[in-house]
Amino acid sequence: MIDEVKAALGETSRRNLLRRVGVVSTAVGLIAIGGAPAEAAPRARNSSGGATASDVAVMQGALALEHEGIAAYKIAGGSGLLSKDVLDVGLIFLGHHEGHRDALAGLIAQSGGKPVEPKSNEAYIRDLNVAALKSQADVIKFAAGLEQGAANAYVGQLAALQDAKIAHLFGQLGADEAVHWALLNNAAGGTVPKTALLFS
Repeated sequence: MIDEVKAALGETSRRNLLRRVGVVSTAVGLIAIGGAPAEAAPRARNSSGGATASDVAVMQGALALEHEGIAAYKIAGGSGLLSKDVLDVGLIFLGHHEGHRDALAGLIAQSGGKPVEPKSNEAYIRDLNVAALKSQADVIKFAAGLEQGAANAYVGQLAALQDAKIAHLFGQLGADEAVHWALLNNAAGGTVPKTALLFS
């Protein structure tokens, strides 16, 4: 599969990845400022010493990011642009993101919050500029950008979390995203970064 994807990516520009950086930056900003709806955050730490309102706000931002990733994989998967091998890998990654969504939504609900809902597919198509994806190569670069941004978002929020259980979950989620990015980056013919601390 890797050789097939590399061949497909040979001549594709970086325009979609660069465009994606702006979307990921917005999502990371949403997580950093706790951009969840006010009614979704609990008023105080729950009686078992679990998540604070701040932790729930961070999880809401992460859940919004997972909704976006799920929509992107579903839309790209239904585009007809992908070979069977590439689509099969995409479906595995989609399953991972659905598991992330469920874990985050479960913790938010346990903490007294109301999990943020996904937007419509039309909104994601517009916001992510999915119409610009014209080839399998475009889709793979696009997905690599999503995964890199998600890994950075999870790593970047670890220090802000007060509950150890939630911080552990964010570590797991960030590791999944990093694996996704590494495989997609390799498939796209990307280089291995030479410096340590790849995600911030």
